[in-house]
Amino acid sequence: MHLYVHVPFCARRCSYCDFAIAVRRRVPGSEFVGAILGEWEGWQHHPVWDEAPIVETVYFGGGTPSRLDPAGIGRMLSRFGADRPLAPGAEITVEANPDDVTPESAMAWRAAGVNRVSLGVQSFDPAALAWMHRTHTAEQVPLAIESLRQADIADLSLDLIFGLPTSVHRRWEDDLDRALALEPTHLSLYGLTVEDKTPLGRWTATGRVTPADGERYAHEFVAAHRAILHAGYEHYEVSNAARPGHRARHNSAYWRRAPFIGLGPSAHSGFGVSRQWNIREWQAYYDSSQRGESLVEGRETLDAGQVAVEEAYLGLRTLGGLAAERVSEPNRAAWTAAGWARIENGRVILTAEGWLRLDALAGLVN
Repeated sequence: MHLYVHVPFCARRCSYCDFAIAVRRRVPGSEFVGAILGEWEGWQHHPVWDEAPIVETVYFGGGTPSRLDPAGIGRMLSRFGADRPLAPGAEITVEANPDDVTPESAMAWRAAGVNRVSLGVQSFDPAALAWMHRTHTAEQVPLAIESLRQADIADLSLDLIFGLPTSVHRRWEDDLDRALALEPTHLSLYGLTVEDKTPLGRWTATGRVTPADGERYAHEFVAAHRAILHAGYEHYEVSNAARPGHRARHNSAYWRRAPFIGLGPSAHSGFGVSRQWNIREWQAYYDSSQRGESLVEGRETLDAGQVAVEEAYLGLRTLGGLAAERVSEPNRAAWTAAGWARIENGRVILTAEGWLRLDALAGLVN
């Protein structure tokens, strides 16, 4: 079993963000933890535990989990471990903004059981950070990493965003160089997408911003691929690279379709063909929790065709690839000839050029 806890609170909404967040000057930590533990209690008699009795990973995502009092994270982890066995060496991740990391918070997270931190760096360019509405500075990133390493949290991931509009005047190669110089164990590289109900969506609709074109997007993705391979990282999933032995175990569970429970507003849960998701907004989620009502907003059951589509997409997005028999011989030949894929041990594995066409190629799978 894998647990995800959605902590929605943020100091500010980033210009590109379409996630379920709640901008709060004061984080209602005790209320949040109480609601999460109440939801967790409701899962204790679910039959999914019969097939997946051990918790292998816990991931605190957001939002900005680092805005929550570390004692709250400790309280949740203590309860999770008391109710269900945690695997030896379980991966416990907290997403953090660099400006939230202090020597004290890092030590408190480690004492609570956290052994991995994902830092939302996004860029080292001051103009780009301001354009994104980020709350940290580039100078705070190495200080945060130093604090985490001194607290014995050595498994560190850095998030970066590529494909920014040319008007931002950010040099992607400079961001890559600065991130790699910090020697994190993991990197997540996300292409900027324009969502309608965001500041970026409004800027784009009014012509204030012109998104990066496909050529620029592809150039930056391939440049990142080459840089991380040269630096000794394994580009093991379309958006993720790691030092050997440091793949994100929690995210990898999603790509394997392993069972997972999501706690908190907007969190999703999945086991086999069953999916469900929670009430999206924090206040509505909390109010329902206080009234003892169901926190589930929707459910679905995947049919065989939907499972096959999901397996194809998830397989092709990783270095694990997809069984070759799932791809027709003419398509295999065309993909390999174009440099989009290779065949290894009876599996189709996409190259970086193939990953740029992931949606289209996955749609051609049997």
